[in-house]
Amino acid sequence: MTDKIRYKRLAYIALDVTDVAASADFYGRLVGLETISSNADEARLRCSGKTLDLMLRKGPTPGLRRVSFELTDTQQFATARERIAAAGLSVKDVPADEAASIGFEKGLRCAAPGSGLEVELITGLQEEGAFEPTVAKIARLGHVVMNVGDFPAVLKFWTETLNFAISDAVPNRIAFLRCFPNPLHHSLAVIAAPQDGYNHVNFMVSDIDDVGRGMNRMKKADVPIVFGPGRHEPSGSIFLYFLDPDGMTAEYSFGMEEFGEHDARDPRDLDPTPETLDTWGSVPDPRFAKTGALLASVDA
Repeated sequence: MTDKIRYKRLAYIALDVTDVAASADFYGRLVGLETISSNADEARLRCSGKTLDLMLRKGPTPGLRRVSFELTDTQQFATARERIAAAGLSVKDVPADEAASIGFEKGLRCAAPGSGLEVELITGLQEEGAFEPTVAKIARLGHVVMNVGDFPAVLKFWTETLNFAISDAVPNRIAFLRCFPNPLHHSLAVIAAPQDGYNHVNFMVSDIDDVGRGMNRMKKADVPIVFGPGRHEPSGSIFLYFLDPDGMTAEYSFGMEEFGEHDARDPRDLDPTPETLDTWGSVPDPRFAKTGALLASVDA
């Protein structure tokens, strides 16, 4: 196979939460997303001009239920199907009525190796109109990170099957992946761990002051700050991590290295030291990235 899948961006993620109202209030009032719809079982929020960035669904176990990436065009589906099938994985079309209800044109899904996490590829994600920032100037849903028990198999799936590009890595421990040819340093990262788990979701802000203001806003609301502020060596981002009502980790970040489609620098092998994660020297709280499962697709 020589054809490569081409991506536009990280589309949205779906989290299972134990209390939809509490989580929607947190991600809306404190983090700064806009709630599009909400009921006892599901809430949909956005932090961009898209119709959806974050879906919250009621479930007994908090964690990541689905990660969705938008393709550049419908021609990518044929390549995606071929590559997924060649990896021995089954592909399911997203029913047209479900796609319409979420707000995209067409999609397919497969279960990722290991956890069975639902991976969705879509086209035609609707625009909702301009996003009006409130407590933070959020520019976009930035990335999602997961802990994986079988690091080699998961990395092979994302890079060889789905054509994500490695931007930087801590060999055999962490890989920062961009959804080629999207220029952002990473829209996804995988971290070797004793078992599968959700690590965190990131929201990129367009003003460094939002990191400081966010820290103080979270402290006033008794939201635990679990890492930072600091600066990541891999992407150059300034970061702040905090916990949502279920104890799952979320992040604000400012700034990120970008890559051109052509003549991009080679990925770097970074040292497995604390300074790689924070060049400023802060130390994560033990609760950082410890809560949340990778939830298997309901069809897996």
